[in-house]
Amino acid sequence: MRRKKNYIEFDDDNGVTRRYYRHPNGGGLVEASATVDPEAYVSPNAYIDPGARVHARAVIGAGAWIDRDAQIGPGARIGDRAHVGASAIVSPRAVIGKRATIGAQARIGERVEVIADDVVPEGFTIEVQDGDNPARSVRQRVGADASRAA
Repeated sequence: MRRKKNYIEFDDDNGVTRRYYRHPNGGGLVEASATVDPEAYVSPNAYIDPGARVHARAVIGAGAWIDRDAQIGPGARIGDRAHVGASAIVSPRAVIGKRATIGAQARIGERVEVIADDVVPEGFTIEVQDGDNPARSVRQRVGADASRAA
């Protein structure tokens, strides 16, 4: 009797075969070199790519894609079908809306909320500026005329 494999293999853009395992909390696919805390939740059909880090209590939505070397902070929430680009940083308790795209090397500050379907450009930074009210989340459309900090 053949034993069932507990992983799935994909070839990356450079033709390198990458092995993805099911995360025990949610069943999403995590590449072998990625680090995902056991307290994080990775929804089915979500992908965590090589070198990415997902910290405790983070929630990765269904169909979301966490790209190579991205970091997801403790308690952050990534919406369904959202994409966090390569080497991007999503800080603790930030919320990324459904289908939102965070560009490569972008930085989303603590408690910032990126609304559904929004696009944060590559290298862009969004920080909460209101230090008197740390619980306040920022909802800002990011577009061509937006500043580098909300």
